[in-house]
Amino acid sequence: MPAPLPTALDRRRVLREAALLAAASLVVPGGSRRVLGQPKFGDYPFKLGVASGDPLADGFVAWTRLAPDPLDEGGDGGMPAEAVAVRWEVARDPAFFHVVRRGTAAALPERGHAVHVEVGGLEPDRWYWYRFAAGGEASPIGRARTFPVLGSPKERLRFAFASCQHHGQGYFNAYAAMLEDGLDFVLHLGDYIYESDWGARVRPHLPEPVTLDDYRRHHALYKLDRDLQAAHAAYPFLVTWDDHEVENDYANGQSENGDPVDDFLRRRAAAYQAYYENMPLRRTARPVGPDMRLFTSTGFGDLAHFVLLDNRQHRSDQPCGVPGALGGRLAPADCAERTAEERTMLGAEQERWALRHLGGAQAAWKVLAQQQLMAQLRQKAPGGGAAWWSDGWDGYPAARRRLLGFIGQRRLRDVVAVGGDIHSFWVTDLKADFDDPSSATVATEFVGTSVTSASPPVEAIAAALPDNPHVRFFEGRERGYARVEATPALWRTDFRAVRTVARPDAQARTLNSWVVERGQAGAKPA
Repeated sequence: MPAPLPTALDRRRVLREAALLAAASLVVPGGSRRVLGQPKFGDYPFKLGVASGDPLADGFVAWTRLAPDPLDEGGDGGMPAEAVAVRWEVARDPAFFHVVRRGTAAALPERGHAVHVEVGGLEPDRWYWYRFAAGGEASPIGRARTFPVLGSPKERLRFAFASCQHHGQGYFNAYAAMLEDGLDFVLHLGDYIYESDWGARVRPHLPEPVTLDDYRRHHALYKLDRDLQAAHAAYPFLVTWDDHEVENDYANGQSENGDPVDDFLRRRAAAYQAYYENMPLRRTARPVGPDMRLFTSTGFGDLAHFVLLDNRQHRSDQPCGVPGALGGRLAPADCAERTAEERTMLGAEQERWALRHLGGAQAAWKVLAQQQLMAQLRQKAPGGGAAWWSDGWDGYPAARRRLLGFIGQRRLRDVVAVGGDIHSFWVTDLKADFDDPSSATVATEFVGTSVTSASPPVEAIAAALPDNPHVRFFEGRERGYARVEATPALWRTDFRAVRTVARPDAQARTLNSWVVERGQAGAKPA
Protein backbone atom coordinates (compact mmCIF):
# COMPACT_ATOMS: atom_id res chain seq x y z
CA MET A 1 0.00 0.00 0.00
CA PRO A 2 1.36 3.48 -0.79
CA ALA A 3 1.78 5.93 2.06
CA PRO A 4 -1.42 7.79 3.00
CA LEU A 5 -2.11 11.21 1.59
CA PRO A 6 -1.28 13.96 4.13
CA THR A 7 -4.19 15.83 5.59
CA ALA A 8 -2.40 19.05 6.61
CA LEU A 9 -0.07 21.47 4.84
CA ASP A 10 3.03 23.15 6.27
CA ARG A 11 1.69 26.56 5.27
CA ARG A 12 4.34 28.69 6.98
CA ARG A 13 7.16 27.11 5.03
CA VAL A 14 5.27 27.27 1.74
CA LEU A 15 4.31 30.90 2.21
CA ARG A 16 7.86 31.84 3.18
CA GLU A 17 9.15 30.26 -0.02
CA ALA A 18 6.34 31.76 -2.06
CA ALA A 19 7.54 35.22 -1.05
CA LEU A 20 10.60 34.63 -3.21
CA LEU A 21 8.40 34.64 -6.31
CA ALA A 22 8.54 38.42 -6.57
CA ALA A 23 12.15 38.16 -7.72
CA ALA A 24 11.65 35.06 -9.87
CA SER A 25 13.11 35.12 -13.37
CA LEU A 26 10.95 33.30 -15.90
CA VAL A 27 11.28 32.50 -19.56
CA VAL A 28 7.76 32.86 -20.91
CA PRO A 29 6.87 31.23 -24.26
CA GLY A 30 6.47 33.79 -26.99
CA GLY A 31 9.10 36.17 -25.67
CA SER A 32 9.55 38.36 -22.61
CA ARG A 33 6.52 39.77 -20.89
CA ARG A 34 5.49 40.98 -17.49
CA VAL A 35 5.04 38.14 -15.00
CA LEU A 36 3.26 38.87 -11.75
CA GLY A 37 5.39 37.45 -8.95
CA GLN A 38 3.04 38.58 -6.17
CA PRO A 39 -0.46 38.77 -7.64
CA LYS A 40 -3.46 39.74 -5.57
CA PHE A 41 -6.25 37.21 -5.81
CA GLY A 42 -9.87 37.95 -5.06
CA ASP A 43 -10.18 34.54 -3.40
CA TYR A 44 -8.26 31.30 -2.90
CA PRO A 45 -6.72 30.53 -6.34
CA PHE A 46 -6.34 26.73 -6.05
CA LYS A 47 -10.04 25.86 -5.87
CA LEU A 48 -9.69 23.37 -8.74
CA GLY A 49 -7.13 21.35 -6.81
CA VAL A 50 -4.02 19.65 -8.13
CA ALA A 51 -3.36 16.60 -10.29
CA SER A 52 -0.56 14.47 -11.67
CA GLY A 53 -0.43 12.34 -14.77
CA ASP A 54 1.48 10.57 -17.52
CA PRO A 55 3.98 8.91 -15.16
CA LEU A 56 7.30 7.68 -16.53
CA ALA A 57 10.16 5.90 -14.80
CA ASP A 58 11.89 9.21 -14.09
CA GLY A 59 9.03 11.65 -13.56
CA PHE A 60 5.46 12.78 -14.10
CA VAL A 61 3.36 15.83 -14.97
CA ALA A 62 2.19 18.00 -12.04
CA TRP A 63 -0.83 20.17 -12.81
CA THR A 64 -2.86 22.97 -11.31
CA ARG A 65 -4.95 25.84 -12.63
CA LEU A 66 -5.35 29.21 -10.94
CA ALA A 67 -9.06 30.04 -10.65
CA PRO A 68 -10.23 32.10 -7.65
CA ASP A 69 -13.68 32.32 -9.29
CA PRO A 70 -13.86 29.05 -11.29
CA LEU A 71 -17.34 29.58 -12.75
CA ASP A 72 -16.82 33.23 -13.67
CA GLU A 73 -18.96 34.16 -16.67
CA GLY A 74 -15.93 35.54 -18.49
CA GLY A 75 -14.32 32.10 -18.51
CA ASP A 76 -11.07 33.41 -17.03
CA GLY A 77 -11.64 31.90 -13.58
CA GLY A 78 -11.49 35.33 -11.99
CA MET A 79 -7.85 35.82 -13.01
CA PRO A 80 -6.23 38.96 -14.51
CA ALA A 81 -5.20 38.86 -18.15
CA GLU A 82 -1.54 38.62 -17.15
CA ALA A 83 1.01 35.88 -16.62
CA VAL A 84 1.44 34.77 -13.01
CA ALA A 85 4.49 33.11 -11.45
CA VAL A 86 3.72 29.81 -9.72
CA ARG A 87 6.23 28.09 -7.48
CA TRP A 88 6.29 24.27 -7.40
CA GLU A 89 8.06 21.67 -5.31
CA VAL A 90 8.42 17.88 -5.36
CA ALA A 91 9.51 15.98 -2.25
CA ARG A 92 10.20 12.43 -1.12
CA ASP A 93 7.95 12.85 1.91
CA PRO A 94 4.57 14.47 2.64
CA ALA A 95 6.11 16.92 5.13
CA PHE A 96 8.48 18.24 2.41
CA PHE A 97 11.59 17.78 4.54
CA HIS A 98 13.35 16.19 1.56
CA VAL A 99 12.62 18.37 -1.46
CA VAL A 100 14.17 16.90 -4.61
CA ARG A 101 12.92 19.26 -7.31
CA ARG A 102 11.65 22.83 -7.29
CA GLY A 103 11.12 25.61 -9.74
CA THR A 104 8.87 28.37 -11.01
CA ALA A 105 6.40 28.17 -13.89
CA ALA A 106 4.34 30.82 -15.64
CA ALA A 107 0.55 30.48 -15.58
CA LEU A 108 -0.48 32.16 -18.83
CA PRO A 109 -3.91 33.69 -19.53
CA GLU A 110 -4.01 32.25 -23.05
CA ARG A 111 -3.75 28.78 -21.46
CA GLY A 112 -6.37 29.38 -18.81
CA HIS A 113 -3.71 30.07 -16.15
CA ALA A 114 -3.03 26.33 -16.08
CA VAL A 115 0.39 24.99 -15.12
CA HIS A 116 1.82 21.74 -16.53
CA VAL A 117 5.18 20.98 -14.89
CA GLU A 118 7.03 18.04 -16.47
CA VAL A 119 9.09 16.83 -13.54
CA GLY A 120 12.09 14.65 -14.44
CA GLY A 121 15.21 13.17 -12.94
CA LEU A 122 13.37 11.21 -10.24
CA GLU A 123 13.87 7.67 -8.96
CA PRO A 124 11.74 4.97 -10.58
CA ASP A 125 8.90 3.09 -8.92
CA ARG A 126 8.26 5.27 -5.89
CA TRP A 127 5.81 7.81 -4.52
CA TYR A 128 6.46 11.55 -4.37
CA TRP A 129 4.52 14.57 -3.11
CA TYR A 130 4.12 17.90 -4.88
CA ARG A 131 2.58 21.33 -4.26
CA PHE A 132 2.28 24.82 -5.72
CA ALA A 133 2.24 28.37 -4.36
CA ALA A 134 1.33 31.75 -5.83
CA GLY A 135 0.50 35.19 -4.46
CA GLY A 136 1.00 34.14 -0.84
CA GLU A 137 -1.37 31.16 -1.23
CA ALA A 138 -0.45 27.47 -1.07
CA SER A 139 -2.13 24.68 -2.98
CA PRO A 140 -3.27 21.37 -1.53
CA ILE A 141 -0.60 18.68 -1.52
CA GLY A 142 -0.78 16.06 -4.26
CA ARG A 143 0.76 12.62 -4.35
CA ALA A 144 2.27 11.18 -7.52
CA ARG A 145 4.42 8.25 -8.46
CA THR A 146 6.98 7.18 -11.00
CA PHE A 147 6.56 3.91 -12.87
CA PRO A 148 9.03 1.02 -12.74
CA VAL A 149 11.67 0.99 -15.46
CA LEU A 150 10.38 -0.62 -18.65
CA GLY A 151 11.16 -4.35 -18.50
CA SER A 152 12.15 -4.40 -14.83
CA PRO A 153 10.60 -7.19 -12.70
CA LYS A 154 7.33 -6.22 -11.03
CA GLU A 155 5.06 -8.51 -9.04
CA ARG A 156 1.87 -6.46 -8.79
CA LEU A 157 -0.03 -3.63 -10.42
CA ARG A 158 -3.32 -2.22 -9.19
CA PHE A 159 -5.32 0.42 -11.05
CA ALA A 160 -8.92 1.52 -11.60
CA PHE A 161 -10.60 2.55 -14.83
CA ALA A 162 -13.61 4.86 -15.07
CA SER A 163 -15.63 6.83 -17.63
CA CYS A 164 -18.83 8.78 -18.26
CA GLN A 165 -19.31 11.19 -15.37
CA HIS A 166 -22.26 13.54 -15.92
CA HIS A 167 -22.22 16.22 -13.23
CA GLY A 168 -25.95 16.81 -13.39
CA GLN A 169 -26.83 13.14 -12.96
CA GLY A 170 -25.03 12.43 -9.72
CA TYR A 171 -22.12 12.72 -7.33
CA PHE A 172 -18.73 11.32 -8.26
CA ASN A 173 -18.57 9.08 -5.18
CA ALA A 174 -16.89 6.29 -7.17
CA TYR A 175 -13.68 8.25 -6.68
CA ALA A 176 -14.13 8.24 -2.90
CA ALA A 177 -14.22 4.44 -3.07
CA MET A 178 -11.01 4.42 -5.13
CA LEU A 179 -9.19 6.19 -2.29
CA GLU A 180 -9.51 2.98 -0.26
CA ASP A 181 -8.18 0.74 -3.05
CA GLY A 182 -4.42 1.35 -2.78
CA LEU A 183 -4.06 2.03 -6.51
CA ASP A 184 -0.98 2.78 -8.57
CA PHE A 185 -2.96 5.04 -10.91
CA VAL A 186 -6.40 5.77 -12.38
CA LEU A 187 -7.19 5.30 -16.06
CA HIS A 188 -9.95 7.57 -17.37
CA LEU A 189 -11.52 6.38 -20.62
CA GLY A 190 -13.54 9.39 -21.71
CA ASP A 191 -16.59 11.55 -21.15
CA TYR A 192 -14.78 13.37 -18.36
CA ILE A 193 -17.29 16.19 -18.94
CA TYR A 194 -20.63 16.29 -20.74
CA GLU A 195 -21.41 19.12 -23.06
CA SER A 196 -25.18 18.64 -22.82
CA ASP A 197 -27.66 18.40 -19.96
CA TRP A 198 -30.06 15.46 -20.15
CA GLY A 199 -31.65 12.82 -17.95
CA ALA A 200 -32.63 13.04 -14.28
CA ARG A 201 -31.14 16.08 -12.52
CA VAL A 202 -29.31 15.55 -9.22
CA ARG A 203 -26.91 18.52 -9.36
CA PRO A 204 -26.63 21.70 -11.43
CA HIS A 205 -25.25 21.67 -14.95
CA LEU A 206 -24.35 24.38 -17.46
CA PRO A 207 -25.73 25.33 -20.89
CA GLU A 208 -24.13 23.58 -23.86
CA PRO A 209 -20.64 24.99 -24.57
CA VAL A 210 -19.42 26.33 -27.89
CA THR A 211 -16.59 28.74 -27.06
CA LEU A 212 -13.34 28.25 -25.14
CA ASP A 213 -14.76 30.18 -22.18
CA ASP A 214 -17.79 27.87 -22.17
CA TYR A 215 -15.67 24.71 -22.10
CA ARG A 216 -13.41 26.14 -19.38
CA ARG A 217 -16.46 26.66 -17.16
CA HIS A 218 -17.62 23.10 -17.79
CA HIS A 219 -14.26 21.68 -16.74
CA ALA A 220 -14.24 23.93 -13.68
CA LEU A 221 -17.70 22.73 -12.63
CA TYR A 222 -16.58 19.11 -12.80
CA LYS A 223 -13.23 19.74 -11.10
CA LEU A 224 -15.06 21.32 -8.15
CA ASP A 225 -16.40 17.88 -7.19
CA ARG A 226 -14.67 17.01 -3.93
CA ASP A 227 -14.22 13.30 -4.64
CA LEU A 228 -12.80 13.84 -8.11
CA GLN A 229 -10.36 16.39 -6.66
CA ALA A 230 -9.34 13.96 -3.93
CA ALA A 231 -8.68 11.16 -6.42
CA HIS A 232 -6.55 13.47 -8.57
CA ALA A 233 -4.56 14.48 -5.49
CA ALA A 234 -4.09 10.86 -4.41
CA TYR A 235 -3.21 9.12 -7.69
CA PRO A 236 -1.71 9.92 -11.09
CA PHE A 237 -4.18 9.73 -13.99
CA LEU A 238 -3.78 8.38 -17.51
CA VAL A 239 -6.48 9.89 -19.72
CA THR A 240 -8.12 9.65 -23.10
CA TRP A 241 -11.37 11.19 -24.30
CA ASP A 242 -14.62 10.20 -25.99
CA ASP A 243 -17.28 12.36 -27.64
CA HIS A 244 -18.81 14.44 -24.84
CA GLU A 245 -15.63 16.40 -24.22
CA VAL A 246 -16.67 18.11 -27.47
CA GLU A 247 -20.14 17.07 -28.70
CA ASN A 248 -22.22 13.90 -28.61
CA ASP A 249 -21.34 11.39 -31.36
CA TYR A 250 -19.01 13.68 -33.28
CA ALA A 251 -16.77 11.92 -35.77
CA ASN A 252 -13.54 13.64 -36.80
CA GLY A 253 -14.73 16.91 -38.39
CA GLN A 254 -18.37 15.88 -38.57
CA SER A 255 -20.80 17.39 -36.08
CA GLU A 256 -23.83 15.42 -34.92
CA ASN A 257 -25.85 18.55 -35.68
CA GLY A 258 -24.65 18.81 -39.27
CA ASP A 259 -22.79 22.08 -38.61
CA PRO A 260 -20.50 23.34 -41.39
CA VAL A 261 -17.10 21.67 -41.00
CA ASP A 262 -15.22 24.95 -40.47
CA ASP A 263 -17.64 26.00 -37.72
CA PHE A 264 -17.42 22.64 -36.00
CA LEU A 265 -13.63 22.57 -36.15
CA ARG A 266 -13.55 25.95 -34.41
CA ARG A 267 -15.71 24.47 -31.68
CA ARG A 268 -13.49 21.36 -31.54
CA ALA A 269 -10.41 23.57 -31.20
CA ALA A 270 -11.99 25.32 -28.20
CA ALA A 271 -12.93 22.01 -26.59
CA TYR A 272 -9.49 20.49 -27.15
CA GLN A 273 -7.79 23.58 -25.73
CA ALA A 274 -9.93 23.45 -22.58
CA TYR A 275 -9.31 19.70 -22.23
CA TYR A 276 -5.55 20.21 -22.39
CA GLU A 277 -5.70 23.09 -19.92
CA ASN A 278 -7.53 20.96 -17.37
CA MET A 279 -5.69 17.65 -17.64
CA PRO A 280 -2.21 16.60 -16.43
CA LEU A 281 -0.83 16.13 -19.95
CA ARG A 282 2.63 16.66 -21.43
CA ARG A 283 3.40 19.40 -23.92
CA THR A 284 3.42 16.81 -26.70
CA ALA A 285 -0.39 16.78 -26.29
CA ARG A 286 -0.79 20.55 -26.55
CA PRO A 287 -3.36 21.18 -29.30
CA VAL A 288 -2.63 23.05 -32.49
CA GLY A 289 -5.95 24.50 -33.58
CA PRO A 290 -8.47 21.64 -33.84
CA ASP A 291 -5.78 18.91 -33.73
CA MET A 292 -4.33 17.22 -30.65
CA ARG A 293 -2.07 14.17 -30.33
CA LEU A 294 -3.65 12.21 -27.47
CA PHE A 295 -2.90 8.56 -28.25
CA THR A 296 0.14 7.33 -26.36
CA SER A 297 1.71 4.28 -24.72
CA THR A 298 3.42 3.58 -21.43
CA GLY A 299 4.82 0.59 -19.58
CA PHE A 300 4.74 -0.61 -15.98
CA GLY A 301 7.95 -2.62 -15.61
CA ASP A 302 7.68 -6.06 -17.20
CA LEU A 303 4.10 -6.45 -15.99
CA ALA A 304 1.92 -4.32 -18.28
CA HIS A 305 2.19 -2.25 -21.44
CA PHE A 306 -0.64 0.23 -22.08
CA VAL A 307 -1.67 1.42 -25.53
CA LEU A 308 -4.09 4.37 -25.10
CA LEU A 309 -6.21 5.05 -28.17
CA ASP A 310 -8.18 8.03 -29.48
CA ASN A 311 -11.39 6.71 -31.06
CA ARG A 312 -12.87 10.13 -31.96
CA GLN A 313 -10.53 12.55 -33.66
CA HIS A 314 -9.40 10.44 -36.63
CA ARG A 315 -12.38 8.17 -37.42
CA SER A 316 -14.52 7.94 -40.53
CA ASP A 317 -18.01 9.35 -40.23
CA GLN A 318 -20.64 6.97 -38.84
CA PRO A 319 -22.13 4.82 -41.63
CA CYS A 320 -25.68 4.42 -42.82
CA GLY A 321 -26.84 7.91 -41.90
CA VAL A 322 -30.16 9.32 -42.99
CA PRO A 323 -31.13 12.99 -43.46
CA GLY A 324 -31.74 14.63 -40.11
CA ALA A 325 -30.25 11.71 -38.13
CA LEU A 326 -26.48 12.19 -37.97
CA GLY A 327 -24.34 10.51 -35.34
CA GLY A 328 -25.01 7.05 -33.97
CA ARG A 329 -28.00 4.93 -34.98
CA LEU A 330 -28.92 1.27 -35.43
CA ALA A 331 -27.52 0.39 -38.86
CA PRO A 332 -29.52 -2.30 -40.67
CA ALA A 333 -27.94 -5.42 -42.11
CA ASP A 334 -28.47 -4.26 -45.70
CA CYS A 335 -26.24 -1.16 -45.27
CA ALA A 336 -23.11 -1.99 -47.29
CA GLU A 337 -21.31 1.20 -46.20
CA ARG A 338 -20.82 -0.18 -42.68
CA THR A 339 -18.58 -3.04 -43.82
CA ALA A 340 -16.46 -1.09 -46.34
CA GLU A 341 -12.78 -2.01 -45.98
CA GLU A 342 -11.52 1.57 -46.10
CA ARG A 343 -13.51 2.64 -43.05
CA THR A 344 -11.38 3.49 -40.02
CA MET A 345 -11.95 4.01 -36.32
CA LEU A 346 -8.43 5.20 -35.52
CA GLY A 347 -7.15 6.77 -38.74
CA ALA A 348 -4.31 5.25 -40.75
CA GLU A 349 -1.46 6.79 -38.76
CA GLN A 350 -2.82 5.82 -35.35
CA GLU A 351 -3.76 2.33 -36.55
CA ARG A 352 -0.21 1.67 -37.76
CA TRP A 353 1.15 3.11 -34.50
CA ALA A 354 -1.15 0.90 -32.37
CA LEU A 355 -0.20 -2.29 -34.23
CA ARG A 356 3.49 -1.44 -33.92
CA HIS A 357 3.26 -0.87 -30.17
CA LEU A 358 1.12 -3.95 -29.60
CA GLY A 359 3.47 -6.09 -31.66
CA GLY A 360 6.57 -4.79 -29.90
CA ALA A 361 5.30 -4.99 -26.32
CA GLN A 362 7.23 -7.47 -24.18
CA ALA A 363 5.24 -7.08 -20.95
CA ALA A 364 3.18 -9.87 -19.43
CA TRP A 365 -0.08 -8.03 -20.21
CA LYS A 366 -0.76 -5.87 -23.26
CA VAL A 367 -3.59 -3.46 -22.49
CA LEU A 368 -5.69 -1.74 -25.15
CA ALA A 369 -7.17 1.26 -23.34
CA GLN A 370 -9.91 2.77 -25.47
CA GLN A 371 -13.37 4.26 -25.20
CA GLN A 372 -16.03 1.83 -26.34
CA LEU A 373 -17.31 -1.73 -26.33
CA MET A 374 -15.05 -3.51 -28.81
CA ALA A 375 -16.93 -6.80 -29.14
CA GLN A 376 -19.66 -7.18 -31.75
CA LEU A 377 -23.16 -6.61 -30.40
CA ARG A 378 -25.73 -7.94 -32.83
CA GLN A 379 -29.02 -6.18 -32.04
CA LYS A 380 -32.55 -6.25 -33.40
CA ALA A 381 -33.73 -3.55 -35.79
CA PRO A 382 -37.06 -1.88 -34.92
CA GLY A 383 -38.68 -3.47 -37.98
CA GLY A 384 -37.04 -6.84 -37.45
CA GLY A 385 -33.73 -8.28 -38.62
CA ALA A 386 -30.20 -7.67 -37.41
CA ALA A 387 -28.77 -4.23 -36.70
CA TRP A 388 -25.57 -2.76 -35.29
CA TRP A 389 -24.89 0.49 -33.42
CA SER A 390 -23.06 2.69 -35.90
CA ASP A 391 -21.15 4.95 -33.47
CA GLY A 392 -19.21 2.09 -31.81
CA TRP A 393 -16.82 -0.52 -33.18
CA ASP A 394 -19.82 -2.20 -34.84
CA GLY A 395 -19.93 0.78 -37.18
CA TYR A 396 -16.31 0.06 -38.16
CA PRO A 397 -16.05 -3.76 -38.41
CA ALA A 398 -13.19 -3.67 -40.93
CA ALA A 399 -11.07 -1.60 -38.54
CA ARG A 400 -11.87 -4.01 -35.69
CA ARG A 401 -11.06 -7.00 -37.90
CA ARG A 402 -7.67 -5.50 -38.79
CA LEU A 403 -6.84 -4.94 -35.13
CA LEU A 404 -8.02 -8.31 -33.80
CA GLY A 405 -6.67 -10.08 -36.88
CA PHE A 406 -3.23 -8.67 -36.18
CA ILE A 407 -3.39 -9.95 -32.58
CA GLY A 408 -4.40 -13.41 -33.79
CA GLN A 409 -1.97 -13.64 -36.71
CA ARG A 410 0.98 -12.48 -34.63
CA ARG A 411 -0.07 -14.81 -31.82
CA LEU A 412 0.11 -11.96 -29.34
CA ARG A 413 -0.68 -13.45 -25.97
CA ASP A 414 -2.41 -11.87 -23.00
CA VAL A 415 -4.02 -8.88 -24.69
CA VAL A 416 -6.74 -7.24 -22.59
CA ALA A 417 -9.00 -4.45 -23.88
CA VAL A 418 -10.67 -2.06 -21.44
CA GLY A 419 -13.42 0.36 -22.40
CA GLY A 420 -16.34 2.52 -21.30
CA ASP A 421 -18.99 4.68 -23.05
CA ILE A 422 -21.92 2.26 -22.80
CA HIS A 423 -22.76 2.92 -19.10
CA SER A 424 -22.70 -0.75 -18.14
CA PHE A 425 -20.40 -3.59 -17.08
CA TRP A 426 -19.32 -6.11 -19.73
CA VAL A 427 -17.03 -9.11 -20.04
CA THR A 428 -16.53 -10.42 -23.58
CA ASP A 429 -14.38 -12.78 -25.59
CA LEU A 430 -12.84 -10.89 -28.50
CA LYS A 431 -13.11 -13.29 -31.43
CA ALA A 432 -11.25 -13.74 -34.67
CA ASP A 433 -14.72 -14.08 -36.25
CA PHE A 434 -17.69 -12.96 -34.17
CA ASP A 435 -20.14 -14.68 -36.53
CA ASP A 436 -18.52 -18.05 -35.79
CA PRO A 437 -18.82 -18.88 -32.06
CA SER A 438 -16.23 -21.63 -32.45
CA SER A 439 -13.55 -19.26 -33.77
CA ALA A 440 -10.52 -18.47 -31.64
CA THR A 441 -10.72 -16.01 -28.78
CA VAL A 442 -7.74 -13.73 -29.40
CA ALA A 443 -8.15 -11.26 -26.50
CA THR A 444 -10.25 -10.50 -23.43
CA GLU A 445 -12.42 -7.42 -22.91
CA PHE A 446 -13.66 -5.67 -19.78
CA VAL A 447 -15.94 -2.63 -20.03
CA GLY A 448 -16.69 -0.48 -17.00
CA THR A 449 -19.97 1.22 -16.23
CA SER A 450 -20.43 4.97 -15.88
CA VAL A 451 -19.46 6.99 -12.81
CA THR A 452 -22.89 8.69 -12.87
CA SER A 453 -24.37 8.75 -16.38
CA ALA A 454 -27.77 7.08 -16.80
CA SER A 455 -28.30 3.43 -17.69
CA PRO A 456 -28.45 2.25 -21.31
CA PRO A 457 -31.61 0.51 -22.65
CA VAL A 458 -31.07 -2.54 -20.42
CA GLU A 459 -34.05 -4.56 -21.64
CA ALA A 460 -33.15 -4.13 -25.30
CA ILE A 461 -29.54 -5.15 -24.70
CA ALA A 462 -30.57 -8.14 -22.57
CA ALA A 463 -32.87 -9.29 -25.37
CA ALA A 464 -29.93 -9.25 -27.79
CA LEU A 465 -27.56 -11.32 -25.63
CA PRO A 466 -28.65 -14.74 -26.93
CA ASP A 467 -27.41 -13.66 -30.36
CA ASN A 468 -24.02 -12.75 -28.88
CA PRO A 469 -22.58 -15.84 -27.18
CA HIS A 470 -19.16 -14.20 -26.85
CA VAL A 471 -20.64 -11.87 -24.20
CA ARG A 472 -19.83 -13.48 -20.87
CA PHE A 473 -21.45 -10.87 -18.60
CA PHE A 474 -23.60 -7.75 -18.84
CA GLU A 475 -25.03 -5.50 -16.12
CA GLY A 476 -26.45 -2.09 -16.97
CA ARG A 477 -28.29 -0.97 -13.84
CA GLU A 478 -25.26 -0.10 -11.71
CA ARG A 479 -22.97 2.94 -11.54
CA GLY A 480 -19.34 2.75 -10.43
CA TYR A 481 -15.96 1.72 -11.83
CA ALA A 482 -13.66 -1.26 -12.42
CA ARG A 483 -10.62 -2.19 -10.34
CA VAL A 484 -7.78 -4.29 -11.72
CA GLU A 485 -5.02 -6.22 -10.02
CA ALA A 486 -2.43 -7.83 -12.28
CA THR A 487 0.41 -10.19 -11.41
CA PRO A 488 2.74 -12.08 -13.77
CA ALA A 489 0.33 -15.05 -13.70
CA LEU A 490 -3.14 -13.59 -13.25
CA TRP A 491 -5.31 -10.59 -14.21
CA ARG A 492 -8.27 -9.86 -11.93
CA THR A 493 -11.04 -7.33 -12.62
CA ASP A 494 -13.46 -6.37 -9.84
CA PHE A 495 -16.63 -4.57 -10.92
CA ARG A 496 -17.32 -2.00 -8.20
CA ALA A 497 -20.85 -0.57 -7.85
CA VAL A 498 -21.85 2.41 -5.70
CA ARG A 499 -25.11 2.22 -3.74
CA THR A 500 -26.44 5.47 -5.19
CA VAL A 501 -25.18 8.55 -7.03
CA ALA A 502 -27.92 10.72 -5.52
CA ARG A 503 -25.79 11.32 -2.40
CA PRO A 504 -22.11 12.20 -2.10
CA ASP A 505 -21.38 9.73 0.71
CA ALA A 506 -22.58 6.42 -0.79
CA GLN A 507 -20.48 3.30 -0.26
CA ALA A 508 -19.26 0.91 -2.94
CA ARG A 509 -19.42 -2.88 -3.10
CA THR A 510 -17.85 -5.47 -5.38
CA LEU A 511 -20.55 -6.67 -7.75
CA ASN A 512 -18.49 -9.59 -9.06
CA SER A 513 -14.94 -10.46 -10.09
CA TRP A 514 -13.32 -12.04 -13.14
CA VAL A 515 -9.87 -13.47 -13.79
CA VAL A 516 -7.73 -14.11 -16.85
CA GLU A 517 -4.98 -16.68 -16.58
CA ARG A 518 -1.72 -15.86 -18.27
CA GLY A 519 -1.50 -17.54 -21.65
CA GLN A 520 -5.24 -18.24 -21.99
CA ALA A 521 -7.49 -15.58 -23.55
CA GLY A 522 -10.95 -15.29 -22.07
CA ALA A 523 -12.17 -14.41 -18.58
CA LYS A 524 -13.54 -16.72 -15.91
CA PRO A 525 -15.59 -15.85 -12.82
CA ALA A 526 -13.24 -15.45 -9.86
